[in-house]
Amino acid sequence: MIQPKNARRVRPNMPHYGVNVEETGSMLTWDWIESQMAAARNYWICTTCPDGKPHAAPVWGAWVEGQLFTATDRNSVKARNISQDSRVVLHLESGDETVIFEGALSETVPCESLQARINQVYVDKYDLDPSLDEEDAVQYRLKPQKVMAWLERDFPLTATYWLFDD
Repeated sequence: MIQPKNARRVRPNMPHYGVNVEETGSMLTWDWIESQMAAARNYWICTTCPDGKPHAAPVWGAWVEGQLFTATDRNSVKARNISQDSRVVLHLESGDETVIFEGALSETVPCESLQARINQVYVDKYDLDPSLDEEDAVQYRLKPQKVMAWLERDFPLTATYWLFDD
């Protein structure tokens, strides 16, 4: 079983939802998170506007080397929000097979070999040339602080958190 660096897997303290912190046998694995993230077509990103208003939008992305990379126009609402406050919530579309990341997005310029892998994911997943030649494009990497995941049908048994130290 793979495990992300600087993270520990824990059961959430939710006795009012039937979650028993001592029962760890059915917790989800990071392998499951990896497969969900790699297979997802859309990722919902939630940012905060300067006036405190929330903003949510679907984005495309590439899950490569255990990290999510996404790009947008530097003048988009989400990019302007991220430039003021990089903290985000990012989640997949399903509420039945739930994956939610809390963390921060940071601008990134991956090395050439990593960028080639990111581009290939975009080609395979979206049938799209992902070149970021546009002057106004910005690429981000998600740095998680907390990941929450569960299977709705077995929520009390599968509710799993990963807490990242840094």
